[in-house]
Amino acid sequence: MSAIGRAIWFIESHFAKDISLERIADAAGLSRYHLSRVFGLATGHSISAYIRGRRLSSAALRLAEGNSTILEAALDAGYGSHEAFTRAFREQFGVTPESVRKQRHVCNIELVEPIRMDDTRNKKIEPPRFEEGPALLLAGLEETYAYDRTEGIPSLWQRFNSHFGHIPGQRGNVAYGVCTHSDAEAGGFRYMAAVEVADADGLPNGFSTLKLPKQRYAVFLHRGHISAISATAHHIFATWFPQSGLEHGEMPDLMERYDERFDPDSGMGVVEMWVPIKQ
Repeated sequence: MSAIGRAIWFIESHFAKDISLERIADAAGLSRYHLSRVFGLATGHSISAYIRGRRLSSAALRLAEGNSTILEAALDAGYGSHEAFTRAFREQFGVTPESVRKQRHVCNIELVEPIRMDDTRNKKIEPPRFEEGPALLLAGLEETYAYDRTEGIPSLWQRFNSHFGHIPGQRGNVAYGVCTHSDAEAGGFRYMAAVEVADADGLPNGFSTLKLPKQRYAVFLHRGHISAISATAHHIFATWFPQSGLEHGEMPDLMERYDERFDPDSGMGVVEMWVPIKQ
């Protein structure tokens, strides 16, 4: 995975917080000077303008949904006052936060969308192991994504990680990324960032639950940076499955399992990819 891909992933996973150029450069494996130059050449954005645009775009969407006050959106976007936020918002979009909250849509403004990260489709992976997976009750945040527009997933994890560790009924310290409802005609799927829970009582607002049955899985390992995980998934479904003679189970389509071998701050480590097998 390219250095720019790692930098974009880090920004998308952390832009709600104060992040320094030094931390982004460390995640990308480049010097601050080199990253500043190549990021702009590769993306057409300066790093500071991209982070500012992503924060304000996230705030605009929240305001259009009516889920935040102007001050709440300002604070979440890193602005200390209503006035500073309104000034930056108007400079970015040409309209005020109040107008977006009132009109309940963003059709008339140009949001800064996540930059698509490159992935390499010729990735080779190790043969899977096979396991009997237990029944699971998962709880977390979920969104629908197009197959070719998955670059918003890191920001979903960023929101979910603010709850991780103090979710009512949470079992263990393993996180799951679960793909369901794949629809080739619609061109999209549902993705949930989740943990196992004992029950569905007292979950935070916006959380959904998903029950998975006890079933057999093929378990693959994705090694390296998380931004290349789609290449591993592509190899599983485009190469391994057609050659295996096995059939895919009912649900989920794919489950990512993040344990202590994965570092969510840097995006590096080992991720298990569990694929249900029909018996």
